[in-house]
Amino acid sequence: MIDNDIKRISRLTAILTQLQTKRLVTASWLSGKFGVSIRTIYRDIKALEQAGVSILTEEGKGYALMEGYKIPPVMFTEGEANALILAEQLVLKNKDASLIKEYSEAINKIKAVLRSDVKDKANLLSDRTRNSLNLNSERTSNSLTTLQFALTNYFQVKMEYTNEAGELTDRIVEPFALLSTENWLLVANCRLRKEFRFFRLDRITRLEMLSEKFTPHKMTLQEYFDHYH
Repeated sequence: MIDNDIKRISRLTAILTQLQTKRLVTASWLSGKFGVSIRTIYRDIKALEQAGVSILTEEGKGYALMEGYKIPPVMFTEGEANALILAEQLVLKNKDASLIKEYSEAINKIKAVLRSDVKDKANLLSDRTRNSLNLNSERTSNSLTTLQFALTNYFQVKMEYTNEAGELTDRIVEPFALLSTENWLLVANCRLRKEFRFFRLDRITRLEMLSEKFTPHKMTLQEYFDHYH
């Protein structure tokens, strides 16, 4: 279901792009381009119209955007952009090559309309996130979006953390990267231990983003792996 929804969103975005760049497009041409039935294209056009896109149907010729119609600029908050980056990581794990291609193109279009500061942060987060998360696993944390923001804005984070021995400790950390296997993991420079550590998000019992910033760590995630593993 998730894959179908993502495919449709990607296709609707691409159809809208075609309408912007061509004077007329036919249902049969769109059907061939996207590998779906003409009936599906009819439904997609109707969905775009219901979303407020002014589409003209020229009988026997095809579809066109109403003259003078401009698609309003899309503005994403930093949190929304971060959520899209995470969704991109999930899609990249899919085994359907066409889905990956279409979604990646859609994400690139979305990134193109981000404000430059949000775009830089979104790209940083993309570089610092690795995802092999099981989509069927239960939700085990609610800290991810706060940590995404702290990571891209270089804010220190204070947290109550339960280690493997069951001991509760207070930590102040500098978020560096987010990884996932069976659980989400935070890679951070721990001010208490004075070294980089892994922290499982499901073991964080309390989280607070501090106003104090830290100096950005210049190494890439791959350089971290090469150096510490």
